[in-house]
Amino acid sequence: MKILLSGNEAIALGAWEAGVQYASAYPGTPSTEILENFARYPGIKAEWASNEKVALDNAIGASFGGARTLAAMKHVGVNVAADSLMSLSYTGVEGGLVLVSADDPGAFSSQNEQDNRQYARHGKFPCFDPSDSEDARRFVGVALEVSERFRTPVILRTTTRLSHSKSVVDAEPPTAREFKPLPKFKRGDGMTHVIIPAIARRRHPEIEQRLRDIAAWAESAAINRIEWGDKRLGIVTTGIAYQYVREVFAGSSILKLGMSYPLPLEMIRSFAAEVETLIVVEELDPFIEDQLKAAGISVAHGKDIIPLCGELTLEKVRRGALQAGLIDEAPPEELPEPPALHVPPRPPALCPGCPHRAFFYDMARNKRKAIIAGDIGCYSMGVLPPFSSMDMLISMGASIGMAHGFRQAGGQEKAVATIGDSTFFHSGLAPLASAVYNRANIVVAVLDNRITAMTGQQDNPGTGITLQKQEGEHIDIAAVCRAMGVAFVEEVDAWDVDAVNKTLKAAMAFKDGPAVIVVRGACVFTPHFEPRPRLTVDPDKCIACGKCFQVGCPAILKSDEVFPKTGKHKAQIDPLLCTGCTVCAQVCPTQAITPFEETYRGA
Repeated sequence: MKILLSGNEAIALGAWEAGVQYASAYPGTPSTEILENFARYPGIKAEWASNEKVALDNAIGASFGGARTLAAMKHVGVNVAADSLMSLSYTGVEGGLVLVSADDPGAFSSQNEQDNRQYARHGKFPCFDPSDSEDARRFVGVALEVSERFRTPVILRTTTRLSHSKSVVDAEPPTAREFKPLPKFKRGDGMTHVIIPAIARRRHPEIEQRLRDIAAWAESAAINRIEWGDKRLGIVTTGIAYQYVREVFAGSSILKLGMSYPLPLEMIRSFAAEVETLIVVEELDPFIEDQLKAAGISVAHGKDIIPLCGELTLEKVRRGALQAGLIDEAPPEELPEPPALHVPPRPPALCPGCPHRAFFYDMARNKRKAIIAGDIGCYSMGVLPPFSSMDMLISMGASIGMAHGFRQAGGQEKAVATIGDSTFFHSGLAPLASAVYNRANIVVAVLDNRITAMTGQQDNPGTGITLQKQEGEHIDIAAVCRAMGVAFVEEVDAWDVDAVNKTLKAAMAFKDGPAVIVVRGACVFTPHFEPRPRLTVDPDKCIACGKCFQVGCPAILKSDEVFPKTGKHKAQIDPLLCTGCTVCAQVCPTQAITPFEETYRGA
């Protein structure tokens, strides 16, 4: 039957149809929904891992045991997993192993827009590029077959547009399936699952031959296909870019590549010989274009007309085609001017009731006394007004290491690292161990909202609930820090403004190694969150001082009423947004903010 699925849903379905028995991932947009959907299928094991390298290592162990496996992560997560990935290319696999890299052209939800096709060339293994949900479903099975036939890891590269958009997929309803134990472990005579220098030196030429063999297979593989049309123009394309090409260059000849590495160069040569002008349309890097030029295949246009940066759109591809004279100028009726729209700017903000709000309000009050090293998560919003309380931000887990390095190099200000609970387990333990070992005088604020919030409320080792909703082991962050040798460990209520401020100051005054504050308060979207009575502003007491606006809550608005002495607008609270967290009430100097109902709505 035909159903509408997103790319992520289709990958999950394709993995189940192809017999994947074990899958592991760390949640990260745009990849998150792959494991969430796969976990619902019968007869499989799906797990959140503490980080992307752990996810891949888990999948590697399952593969070496003979299972078909999948690891999923966003593009920057592959950087974390790369250590194991590069060596896995040398050892090879037993059961098929597919690593899904969900790239993010345009950096819609990421700190960069790196093109992870480059990892395939760097690691010498194949990379598949689906162009719609049906490709995504089907390519998982093909990738697993290639993985097992050539004993290689395989990257399945998606992008944000493919991950989250929906298209038609041919699928059958899932049937019952039992989880089966693996066969007895096979020990190869050549120690194929072990990588040491002697084996690596032997394996390298075999890996080079493997690439040539895969390229030969790709020459006739159905995942690469030619759509013949007008031979005056031929376009080589791949992935989501194919969807733009088929519309902008309708009627031209198209070579749609389902695998961007290694390339079927003879197929491309034959295609190029049949067309008058050959161009390459691809997102981000000139990955295919450079390979064709290196192989001596003449490319008339590529990145000279197609943007190197950002996500492609129909308009961007059309503009490049017009610039090169490859299509005629479209008549006005085909490209109507869009109506003028005024969309008010809406900067991202912490949600009403967010447990990070009091901490960043207090951090803003102390920022002249310290540098603040931030991390990846909801608390990244601390870099924006009204807090403006973040001086460094690079990657997951980097906050502790950056604060450590700043102080150890002679930084004169105090150094405060902010990190979330999920990120602490992801990549915060190792830099904290280093800070303890080297007696780095830093403050580490673990903002524990009891969930992996920014990617959509996934559980982690701190919550104790597994992906498949079983009771796991809850790991206490404060206890872990004490066990690691941190002498100053304090826990504080996330919504208690004065307590957070006092604890922060005490930690900054501590001089014997790192100090850790665990700021505990559940995300408003979790079952752990306990809403309180909503708040209201008494206009007779409000003096329009603006203190409540400094907590950056979207529920606090300017009213029409003006304070006569200053001419400034008084505050009001939107009752539909307020969660009753009381942070604004705590900072109000005139006690103008109070509860206006006995019980919270819906309670």
